[in-house]
Amino acid sequence: MASGPDFRHEISIKRSRFITVLRRVEEESSARELVAELRREFYDARHHCSAFVIGADRSLQRSNDDGEPSGTAGTPMLDALVKRVTRLDPQPGEAAADLSDVCAVVVRYFGGILLGAGGLVRAYSESVSTSLALVPLVRRERLKLFTVAVPHNEAGRLENELRSAGYLMTGNDYDAVDTHIGLTMPDDAGVISAAMERLASLSAGRCTLTSAGSDWVDTPLR
Repeated sequence: MASGPDFRHEISIKRSRFITVLRRVEEESSARELVAELRREFYDARHHCSAFVIGADRSLQRSNDDGEPSGTAGTPMLDALVKRVTRLDPQPGEAAADLSDVCAVVVRYFGGILLGAGGLVRAYSESVSTSLALVPLVRRERLKLFTVAVPHNEAGRLENELRSAGYLMTGNDYDAVDTHIGLTMPDDAGVISAAMERLASLSAGRCTLTSAGSDWVDTPLR
């Protein structure tokens, strides 16, 4: 999911309130801190059930029923996370379910009517699935980073041209003479060669790409 404030969504089932909170997390301690924060905020709630998935390979997965019957809360919440389909057009060999770096906590206020094991599983699964359908998501990709040095008075035009051409911009740095425009693209020789040609055309051959390594970069979910 995108960086920023926690996402919250509430549903009511047979007078029980299910308050789902989603937060982007990149380590287990951050996920556990979210649970602790919500225990303090919703101190009078009966249950604070949780699940999280972390890592590029989604290798860290945990869930907790927090007093609900075993397997009726944390497990369906985790299933909702790991089975969430975010790729609309997956390539051959790619998994369509690839959501990671997210923690879900569902705070339950008991409404006085027992839901039964099956009802609890459906309620916790629906709480997380409905929230995931509403929360803004981004794709995190390992991309090549580049900079382009251009005189200050030409930087705005060139940056707009690159942005209009579909390149993802990563921010600018400045020195006394030039603006260093940051952009990123896949580590693909053809893509990089095309970018160099476009840049040469836009700058009459005065500007070129300078490699700045690679990093995980958030890109809009396509």
